[in-house]
Amino acid sequence: MQTKRPAAVALAGALCLAATACGASPSPTAKAAAGAGAPGYPVTLKNCGTTTTYTKAPSRVVVMNGASVAEASSLLALGLGDRIVANEQSYGRSEVPGRAEAIKKLPTGHIALNDAYDIPREAMLGLSPDLVLSTTSYGLDAKNGFATRDDLKAVGANSYVSPQGCDQDTSRMTVDDSYQLLRDLGKIFHVSGRAEQLITESRRRISDVSAKVRSEKKPNVMVVFSNMSMGGNDFSSIAAHGIWNDILAKAGGTNAFSATSNSAFADLSKEKVAAEQVDALVVISYNDPDPEAYARKLLKEFPQWPAAKNERSLVLSDSVYLGPSNDLAVEKIAKMLHPDDF
Repeated sequence: MQTKRPAAVALAGALCLAATACGASPSPTAKAAAGAGAPGYPVTLKNCGTTTTYTKAPSRVVVMNGASVAEASSLLALGLGDRIVANEQSYGRSEVPGRAEAIKKLPTGHIALNDAYDIPREAMLGLSPDLVLSTTSYGLDAKNGFATRDDLKAVGANSYVSPQGCDQDTSRMTVDDSYQLLRDLGKIFHVSGRAEQLITESRRRISDVSAKVRSEKKPNVMVVFSNMSMGGNDFSSIAAHGIWNDILAKAGGTNAFSATSNSAFADLSKEKVAAEQVDALVVISYNDPDPEAYARKLLKEFPQWPAAKNERSLVLSDSVYLGPSNDLAVEKIAKMLHPDDF
């Protein structure tokens, strides 16, 4: 079954604070008192042209959908899951043992989501957040029905848009953006040491893998979201540009469809897909109950591909997208493409 989602998504019961009225903005005196004595604060960040200041670590975090798990996964990796009061992110599975289950257990706020599968303005304000995380600026745009950064600021909440999400164009995203997300969250929550440890470990693992495959020929890899429709052609969810290309390069591969589009995704006919030489297939699962079946279907549909002849395919989820686990995607793809080097 095809999963149709709004284009911006495919690329996202009021709870009150005990000390304030629901939706009310804390007074300057109350805010100053709350931040008094907090070590490492204030922290100031510039994010998408907006300067935000934190006087203490946020304790009521809302994570918007954005067709991502980057923000929720990063918070969990940093040991900050208990700060989340509402999370709308889920891929349904993860390359990190236990992560999908941990995300499923996060509170959702019991929000009635809008047509973009995300939190509408009034529901957001009713959650009384002190920090809202959005993968792109789409989730903070009034014309999309969301609370704006000014709306949130008026009720004492900061907001943060993840790297490369400012202009809603993720085609320039790289693994370094995953590190920037960790680094920024580390500063916001005063856990920079933990963030830098995660970054250092990831860099080391990726470097070790890349060194093993550096001299190998780079196979052409098709990266595609399983059972997802984003356009009008038979294949509209092919990843053309973005973080997956950086991951492929580090794993000793190249994107077979990078020349077919200037944006993050390619929208192609079956004939165009059939004409490409696909040496290996990476299927990205986004809440698909059986992405392995989709991979088998593609290989059967295009038996002329070297990927089909060699039965070379792999299903990934959160590790191949923005987030704290890109090293796992690099390793798994490299082992598929260059098994003799491991």
